[in-house]
Amino acid sequence: MARVVVDVVLKPEIHDPQGEAIASACQRLGFGQVTGVRQGKRFEVELSGPADEDALARVAELAGELLANPVLENFSLRPA
Repeated sequence: MARVVVDVVLKPEIHDPQGEAIASACQRLGFGQVTGVRQGKRFEVELSGPADEDALARVAELAGELLANPVLENFSLRPA
């Protein structure tokens, strides 16, 4: 069994009010070195076989169709 991690984040040009709220909270909590935050989602996909090139291609297809909205979000994946 293998596991693939899929990270989904808003595209840079998409407004991220949750990230802005987190960055503002960081300032209030004394983390002044934080100048920006972009929030996202993480998915751990378990596979019945190895995370080979074909399996990663299928997970990328899954991410593009189900886990991420390609109009608003980018995704990356990696074996865990």
